[in-house]
Amino acid sequence: MQQALRTEALAGPVIASSEALIAYLFADMAYLPTERLRILFLNARNRLLKDETFAQGCISEVPIYPRAIIRRSLDLGATALILAHNHPSGDPNPSQGDIDATRRMAAAASGVGIMVHDHVVVGRSGWVSFRSLGLL
Repeated sequence: MQQALRTEALAGPVIASSEALIAYLFADMAYLPTERLRILFLNARNRLLKDETFAQGCISEVPIYPRAIIRRSLDLGATALILAHNHPSGDPNPSQGDIDATRRMAAAASGVGIMVHDHVVVGRSGWVSFRSLGLL
């Protein structure tokens, strides 16, 4: 099921649709017992270069290390990123720590010409997009 959702989600330029991306991320991450950070690395045409689990956290947080993410982005030749992580509590609303870390990540990426398109948080009760909330 996950492979089918992945194929559908990643069929288009960035994703076939935002609904397909959410379905893919939700199926993989919504019910995990600990937080996990995933990065979707995109090229200049917004095509997926790599989808990687970048960090494993604990029940209430996962680290975001901009330097490591930027290094990997440069290694892959990525020009844009979509970040995603889950909230085991089930509540997808971002914490102040999530907001601050995402802003630091976006600022660091911008400094080397990499765009952070979005940061999606998924939980059992739904999902939240930083872009749609005006946080990016």
